Amino acid sequence: MKIVVLDGYTENPGDLSWGGFEALGEFSVFDRTPADLIVERIGNAEAVILNKTPLTKETMDACTNIKYIGVLATGYNVVDVNYAKEKGIIVSNIPTYGTDAVCQFAIALLLEICHHVAHHDAAVHNGRWENCPDWCFWDYPLIELSGKTMGIIGFGRIGQGTGRIAKALGMKVIAYDSHPNPTGEAIAEYVELETLLADSDVIALHCPLFPETEGIINKNNLAKMKDGVIILNNSRGPLIVEQDLADALNSGKVFAAGLDVVSTEPIRGDNPLLASKNCIITPHIAWAPKESRQRLMDIAVENLAGFCAGKPVNVVNG
Repeated sequence: MKIVVLDGYTENPGDLSWGGFEALGEFSVFDRTPADLIVERIGNAEAVILNKTPLTKETMDACTNIKYIGVLATGYNVVDVNYAKEKGIIVSNIPTYGTDAVCQFAIALLLEICHHVAHHDAAVHNGRWENCPDWCFWDYPLIELSGKTMGIIGFGRIGQGTGRIAKALGMKVIAYDSHPNPTGEAIAEYVELETLLADSDVIALHCPLFPETEGIINKNNLAKMKDGVIILNNSRGPLIVEQDLADALNSGKVFAAGLDVVSTEPIRGDNPLLASKNCIITPHIAWAPKESRQRLMDIAVENLAGFCAGKPVNVVNG
């Protein structure tokens, strides 16, 4: 089998091994593939592995030997999965690999908002503490989380993991999800969205991007929140109407936001959140600890091995 990886760099910038794929066939990997080289690089490959490189109907028609598409991510919107099914092409994704890492990062964003550790560390290294007339100083309000309410929109594996950490910090946890379950009930109180918006001191987004969740953080819903709410998003950028959030940050309605995702990635220079007050933005790295990426690699290899054995797994277009 001929296997090609179109954009392997973010998954493996050099600290992991592609050996599992190499053992399954003739293997080649590209760090990145521009649109005009996709068809050429796929060539007569039977298995195409990708992360964010789009695989369209036109590409599948041009590359007639494709039998398997493996997505190095949970989301698979870059692939025309319906047309792949028509063509008899199996598409597999990685349904869960970074739950703990993403939960940890959501809380890291929250703690940075509460304490501005990086800012105060820089202040010390720049000599401000050495020259301070008092024995301590702080430049931002410092926030204690115990006793406050975290509302989590989307209470699957990641939402529940974030909820467990929030509870360990002494927070009350409420959740909104279309499919309540006993595991979630042990962590949080399920409430309607209107209640969550009104009662939460911190709102964390952990829901998938569906038509009904796109833009769920918008002008109307922001108006229903407490003054001074904190908003976290390391799920999907389009969950937020970015101009609406920027306006709410600049007016003080929202105290701060911690974001690991934006609507267009890489971020555009004209994104209004870049110039808004109290907005921490990181470059979509919640998923990226080495341990998490190794699990992703292992599952991706298992997915392809299952296909080769005639027992495909994690199929999204079956």
